[in-house]
Amino acid sequence: MDIISVKLPEPTRLALEKIADADDVSIGQVIRDAIARDLKRRHKAKTPVRVDERLVAPLRALLADDFAYAKTWDDLQTRLGGKGYVLREAGGGLCLYRAAQNQRVCKGSELGYSYATLMRKFNQPFPNHSHRYLYHKICG
Repeated sequence: MDIISVKLPEPTRLALEKIADADDVSIGQVIRDAIARDLKRRHKAKTPVRVDERLVAPLRALLADDFAYAKTWDDLQTRLGGKGYVLREAGGGLCLYRAAQNQRVCKGSELGYSYATLMRKFNQPFPNHSHRYLYHKICG
């Protein structure tokens, strides 16, 4: 076992001594437990699912007119469907899927069209979206 020497400020050392006395363990055990908790927390932390910008940029260009000129949600879905894509609910927003493979491609916001932006544009929530309250919150 390696022994690591760590210099701690006096208030920190005193606080650790107090915790160690209360728990009837050594200061070293308090520190080991704290490190173990932190490592576990970091390991369990969710990493954001971000799509590669090299994929998004050409897709953004391909679909820009569809998002820009669509007048309704149905119109947008029809336009996207013509290119093999579909929007689907994902949490509090929308994701773009390859329709034929049912494969998630990216978030709408990664294309530059957040759910809030599209709700404002179409003046209504996405059909059957479970977070319909967002429309009233965002669009009044």
